[in-house]
Order: sequence, then structure tokens, then C-alpha cells
Amino acid sequence: MTREQYLCVMGWIRGKKYGIACVKWSGKIITYLTAFVYAAAIFFLGWQRDLRILPFLFVPALSFLLVSVFRARYGAARPYEKYGFTPLVPKDTRAKSFPSRHVFSIFVIASVVSFLWFVPGVLLLLLGGILAFLRVAMGVHFPKDVLAGAMIGIFCGCIGMELWMLWGP
Repeated sequence: MTREQYLCVMGWIRGKKYGIACVKWSGKIITYLTAFVYAAAIFFLGWQRDLRILPFLFVPALSFLLVSVFRARYGAARPYEKYGFTPLVPKDTRAKSFPSRHVFSIFVIASVVSFLWFVPGVLLLLLGGILAFLRVAMGVHFPKDVLAGAMIGIFCGCIGMELWMLWGP
């Protein structure tokens, strides 16, 4: 997206009575809801003494670590850095835009959840799409950042779970 496109989208949101609050709180609610579903699933698997808890814990954790290391080394500028505007949410992080870790996280969790419970996994994928849109609309990510976050999250979640199913106990 260009600077003008970001300013247009953010201007439209700022022009609505509760625009910024809606965008900000929608992102927070989606993030917390995802964390709640993930924690509930971990609790359920632990309660049942289900060995699938192992990949359920380690696939997202290891994937998150690898994405974080890559992102720190890659050092891609965020839209507000590149274009010199203030995003809709307070943000001062520099050079850690690609891939979006928020979007990556929800998609890797959704992928792992969908291996155990299809419908909640698909619902998390849909929420991930909304979160991806919101991260761009807020001016904190480029579309390529959220698209890469989603694709890497799905890839890591699916490959990790498939490997577990092949070689796990």
C-alpha cells in the first residue's frame, strides 16, 4: 500500500465516532479470545492426559521462536516508519514488521487447534483474517507482512502436527 492509501484508510477510521476504539478493541478481543481458546485446549488435553498436548505446546512455541529470530534479523521497516505517519494505535517498534507476529500466532494456533477440533480451528482462521485486515488498517503492517504471517503460521502448524502424527508416540 502507498502512503496515501494508508492515510485514506486511517482517515476513514478516524472519521467515525468510535472508529479507532472499534479497531483497537477488535484486535485486542481477537488476540485474547485466541489465547483463551488455546489455553482452554491445553487445559483440556492436560486434564485428559492426552499426549497430543506435546505438539500442541511445542509446535507453536518453537515456530514463534524461529519467526521472532528471523524477524529481528530481517529488520523490515513498518509502514509508519517508511511513510512517516502516526498509526492508529500507539506503536514505536522499529524494523520488526515482516512477518506479522500477531497474525502468525493466531494462524499457527488455529492450524494446531484444527487438527484436534475442526470447527474451532476454522473459526480461529476466520478471526485471523480479520486480525490481519486490522493490523494493516491500523498502519502497523504492510499487506505482505500479514499475508506472510498467515502462510507461515499455517505451514508451521500443519507441518508440525503432521510430523508429530508420523513420528510421535
